[in-house]
Amino acid sequence: MNRALYAAASGMAAQQQNLDVIAGNLANADVPGFKAATAVFSVIGRDVPLGTSSAGTHCIFSQGKLMKSGGPFDVALDGRGFFVVERGRERAYTRAGSFSRAADGALENNEGWRLAGVRIPNDATDVRVDGDGHVKVTRTGNRANAAGQIRIAAFDAPEALRTIGSSLFSATSASGPPRSLHVGTLHGTKVVFGMLERSNVSIVEAMMQILTAQRAYEANAKGVQAADEMLRIANNLHR
Repeated sequence: MNRALYAAASGMAAQQQNLDVIAGNLANADVPGFKAATAVFSVIGRDVPLGTSSAGTHCIFSQGKLMKSGGPFDVALDGRGFFVVERGRERAYTRAGSFSRAADGALENNEGWRLAGVRIPNDATDVRVDGDGHVKVTRTGNRANAAGQIRIAAFDAPEALRTIGSSLFSATSASGPPRSLHVGTLHGTKVVFGMLERSNVSIVEAMMQILTAQRAYEANAKGVQAADEMLRIANNLHR
């Protein structure tokens, strides 16, 4: 009976964590480049299941829809891979391509992370980005210049990346080291200028997941009540 009580209680804790993860997905549904997470659980006990324990969360890196944006330096990835961003000596990876021009010409997001490999001259009058990530600018006097190339990284196990922000990730030993991804090929990843990738959170799907988790939580709560009642009856029998 104690085993039944523990199994049901651990199930309640698991579903509470599941609800927290789904709520976090919904809260970031409008954040460009955000990737939905899913809670992962494992069974306690080898031969006889004793309950449920948390095994962390994994991000789902399915493609989000691309939308036109009003930002003059916004970019999106159509396909796999991540933008490489830097802040001092730190390096991170993101699918969020909303950037603005800093005083020194670097492109940075609202958290100060800079897009690696690109500098926009002060006198640039027009900017364009090719599908392979090459950035070209037109400067005063109609001079055409290259302004760098956007670096794209890929991982062998992206689901093992560590989340360090709503849409930022860092490499781990499980994800493998980053490797440069050549983009712009016919059937490969392309860099799309003037657009942003929406989050891949489906509001309808998330609401259905909440209903399922709530029902599972309620079922486990009834299991706790039943186990508690059985313990009470057993105690009364000893008197």
